[in-house]
Amino acid sequence: MAELAREAGITVRTLRFYRERKLIPAPRREGRIAWYNEHHLARLRTIGALLERGHTLGGIGELLTAFESGRDVGELLGLDTTLVTPWSEETPVRLTPEELADHFRDDVTPENLTASLDLGYLVVDGDEFVHISRRLLDASTELVNKGVPLAAVLEAARRVRAHADALADLFTNLLLTHLLADVRRHTPTPQEADRIAETVDKLRPLSKGVVEAELSMAMDRRVRREIEEWLGACEDGAAERGADGE
Repeated sequence: MAELAREAGITVRTLRFYRERKLIPAPRREGRIAWYNEHHLARLRTIGALLERGHTLGGIGELLTAFESGRDVGELLGLDTTLVTPWSEETPVRLTPEELADHFRDDVTPENLTASLDLGYLVVDGDEFVHISRRLLDASTELVNKGVPLAAVLEAARRVRAHADALADLFTNLLLTHLLADVRRHTPTPQEADRIAETVDKLRPLSKGVVEAELSMAMDRRVRREIEEWLGACEDGAAERGADGE
C-alpha cells in the first residue's frame, strides 16, 4: 500500500480514505497480503486529475461509476439536458388518411407517400399518420393549393434538407473549432460544463438569426434579378414588335 501511495503521489492515509469511499476497487488478497496493480495506480491518477479540475470526491465517484457501467458522463456533468434539447420548435400533427387527403387531394399517391416517409415528414402510427411539423405541413398544403405539385414540393424539401444539414455542419464545426476546442480533449470540469451549456444556448438564436437574415437577403437578390430579367425581356419584345411594324 505504501508503494502504491508513493507512486500515486498521495499519503497512505489518503489511499485508505479513497478505498473506504470505494473510489478504487478492493485489492486482490492472498492471506493477509493485499496486492495492488497498475489498474489501481491508473485509477488514483484519474482521481487526482479530476480533483485538480475542480471535481468533488462525490462527483468523481459518480463519474467513475458511469465509466464502469457505460452511463453517459455528459448526463452527470449536466450537459445532457442542454445538448439534447431540440433546437426545433415543431409541433407534430396527427392525421387520418382522410385528413391527409383533404390537405393534398389527388396528390396523395403511393409515390408521394413513399417520398414523405423517406424524408421523415410522415410516420405511420397505427391507422393514422403523424406529420413531424405543423409549419411544414401548412407550407406544403399552401403550395399545393396554389398549384405546385406535391412531388415538386417534396423534391424541394429534399434539397432544402441537404442545405440545412450542411449549415448545421458549418455551425457545429465553428463551435467545436473556435469555442470549445480547449475542452474537447478531456472530461470537462463543472465550470467548463456550465460554459459549454451557455455557449450552446447562445448559439441557438444566433445561428437561426444568421440563416434567416441570409435567406431573406438571398431571396431579395433573386427576386430583383428575376424581375429585371422579365422586364428586360418585355422591353426587348416590345422593341422587336415595334421594328416589325415599321
